[in-house]
Amino acid sequence: MIETKEKILTGKKFPFCPGCGHGISINQLAKVLEDLGYKPEDIVIVSDIGCSGLIDPLFATHTIHGLHGRSPALGLGVAMGLEQKPGKKTIAFIGDGGATIGLQHILEDARRNVDMTLILLNNLLYGMTGGQISGLSTRKYKEIIDFEKDIPPFDVVKLAYASGARYAVRVNNPKNIKEKIRKAIETEGFSLVEIASLCPSYGMKKLPELMAVADDEEEFENNRPPTHIVSKERNSLFDRERYFSPEFEAHAGKRTGILIAGSAGGGVQSVGAFMAQAAMLSGMQATMKGEYPITVGTGFSVAEVIADKNEINYTGLDNPDIAVIVTEDGLEKVKHRITADTKVYLDEKLTGKIDFSYKKLIIKPFHALVNRKSAALLAVAYVLKKEQLFPLEALKKVLSDHRLKDIFLDTVARVEELE
Repeated sequence: MIETKEKILTGKKFPFCPGCGHGISINQLAKVLEDLGYKPEDIVIVSDIGCSGLIDPLFATHTIHGLHGRSPALGLGVAMGLEQKPGKKTIAFIGDGGATIGLQHILEDARRNVDMTLILLNNLLYGMTGGQISGLSTRKYKEIIDFEKDIPPFDVVKLAYASGARYAVRVNNPKNIKEKIRKAIETEGFSLVEIASLCPSYGMKKLPELMAVADDEEEFENNRPPTHIVSKERNSLFDRERYFSPEFEAHAGKRTGILIAGSAGGGVQSVGAFMAQAAMLSGMQATMKGEYPITVGTGFSVAEVIADKNEINYTGLDNPDIAVIVTEDGLEKVKHRITADTKVYLDEKLTGKIDFSYKKLIIKPFHALVNRKSAALLAVAYVLKKEQLFPLEALKKVLSDHRLKDIFLDTVARVEELE
C-alpha cells in the first residue's frame, strides 16, 4: 500500500440515467483500487455492450471495449497475458444481458481460475434496448411485470462457484459493495461479484423496490489455488515461412488469375500454394486464397492464384483467366464463375457434366494418369507447360524441398504423356 493514492477515475461525468445504480459500483471499485495502492497503469478494465459498457471514458486505466457478452473472454486473455507481470490486475464488467449472452465465457473463466475479477451489474433487464427481461431477471421481478414468471433465472453466482471460481458473491445492499469488491480483488484466481443495480428508466425507481425483487445475497469460495500460466519461448511463426529470391524468369507479362477446383483431399490447397511459390521464384508477385467447406474432409476445394510482374493491390479473382477443374465437386462450385474469356482445363471424366458452350476448353485425362491426390498437381503442371506463364522448372524447384518430393516430381514428369 502506498501513502499517496493515484486517481483511478478520470473525473468525467457518469453517462448513466439519473438514479442508476451502476455509478455506485464504479465508485466503490475505484476506492478499493486506490486503497490497495494500485496505479492506473496497473489496471486493465474490460467492458461490454450495454449500459455497463459506457464505463470506458470514466477510468484512467487501460480499457478494452468488447462485443456483447464477450468481456469475460477478453478479460481472460488479458489476464493470461499479464500472468508474468506481478502487480497488474484485470477487471471485466458485464451486465445481466451480456451475462445471458456470454454465460459460457463466465463458466470458462471460472473453470480456468486465472487471476481476474468479473463485476456483473445486474439491473434485471436489458436497459439499453427498452427494458426486456434477461436470463438473470429474478422470479419476483418477472411476477411484477407478468412475464415468464414460471421460468427460473440463471443463478450465475452458483454456476460460477460450481465451475470452479475461487470466489463468487451476490451483493444487494450498497453498504456491502466495497467490502465484497475488495475481497474479490484480493482473491488470487477468478472472482465474480454480482451486484443488484437500479434501472430507474425501465425497472425499479427506488432501492427498497429493488431489494424486494433481488435474489438473496450469497457467497461461495472454492479452496483451490489460482491457475498460473507457464510461459514458453517459441520460434516466431515468421521463422517457418519460406522466402523466395528469383531464380527463374517469368514469361507472362500481365496479371493472370488461375482458379484450381477439385475435391477435399485432392491437394488443391497445396497445389495452389506451390504455384504461387513457383511464380515468386520466377520474379513475380503472387497471392493464393483457398476456399473449402467447414467439413474439410468432404466436398469441394478451390484455390485462387494470382501472378503478376507488378504489385498486386487487389487479390479478388472476379474473372479468372484460367480454370483448372479436376472433379465434379470443384466443377459445381466454380462453373458460375467461368466467363467467355476463361480458358478451361478439364478432366476428361467430367465431359458429361459440363455445358460445351465454353469457348476455350481443353480436356485431358488427368485422373487416368495419376491418383485422385495428384490430379490437380498434374493439371497445373500441364497448364504451366502450355501457357508459359513461368517455367515449369520453378514448380519443380518448389516441389524438390517437400517431404513428398519424389511423388510430386514423378507426377509432374507425367506431363509429357498428356501431349
